[in-house]
Order: sequence, then C-alpha cells, then structure tokens
Amino acid sequence: MRNTKTLSVTLPPEMLKRAQSIAKKESRTLSELIREALRRYEQRSWWDKVNTYGRATAERQGIREADVDRLVHEIRASKRGARK
Repeated sequence: MRNTKTLSVTLPPEMLKRAQSIAKKESRTLSELIREALRRYEQRSWWDKVNTYGRATAERQGIREADVDRLVHEIRASKRGARK
C-alpha cells in the first residue's frame, strides 16, 4: 500500500518547462521538486507568522528595529554575567 496519492496539476507551459529544467538539473523527479517546494512554502509561511508576531510585540513594547541589536547584546551580556 502506498503512502502517497496521485495528483493532477495544471501549469502554464513556461512554468512546466522551468520546473522540468530545475528537476533535471538537480537530478530530481517533478514530484520531488513539488514536495520540496511545498515544504519550503510551509516553512516560509511559518516564518512570516513568527515575524508578524515579533513585529507586533515589539511595536506594543515601543521597540524599534534600530534598538534590536543593542537589546540583544545587553541581554546576552547580562546572561553571561549571571552565569559567573
């Protein structure tokens, strides 16, 4: 019994050519290429949500992007001091 399902997808001819070219260049099947594209899409979508949450939280706390580097260094320094 297979753990996969067959799916029919329609693509514009140029997009199909690009997908076939990428798959050939990377020695993959089209199925492998599409699975990887979906995994990357899901990962990107998750990071976009994390980024949106982080920006909203920072805005509520009055933290600007220019403050982030300084705050990271301050927190790391205080943690190093606490371990001693």
